[in-house]
Amino acid sequence: MAYTNFEIDRSLASMVILVDTREKPTKMLKDRMEMTGLPYERRKLDVGDYSCACTLPDGSELDFSRHVVLERKLSLDELCMCFGKERKRFEREFERAKEAGTKIYLLVEGGAWEKVYNGKYRSLYNPKALVASIDAYRARYGMQLDFCKAETTGKVIRDILWRELKEYLSEVDT
Repeated sequence: MAYTNFEIDRSLASMVILVDTREKPTKMLKDRMEMTGLPYERRKLDVGDYSCACTLPDGSELDFSRHVVLERKLSLDELCMCFGKERKRFEREFERAKEAGTKIYLLVEGGAWEKVYNGKYRSLYNPKALVASIDAYRARYGMQLDFCKAETTGKVIRDILWRELKEYLSEVDT
């Protein structure tokens, strides 16, 4: 038996954004979280920077970080560093997500495919190598890549998590 639409709506209304404790508590983070329009809580996440939690109809908490997370990068420059000198650490995070069955979104602020292909970033990382790394992670880990502007990051985080949570609650067998 599945949850009713009323139960799903009530659970969605209780949604709280989870912010990994390793995210630095800066003004940018505070602004980003305020942009979501939702409460947020700092919690150690096994992978990713953001996820969410909600209260299920039976009163228990669903920590959605086992199902869906978002990994955020400030820029293409930072992404190049992740695929370059920090590749082993970055890849371990994606391996952990894959092993746990966690869907992972990669959100890059200020990025665009045109910038990737044309090497419009501050790194010696070759554009063809960057495209190949992105595509390999999409194929290998099921990673979903999204680009956005910093001023919309909070909304993108909220909307992705809200939709993923709604779909999950709609499909879960209670």
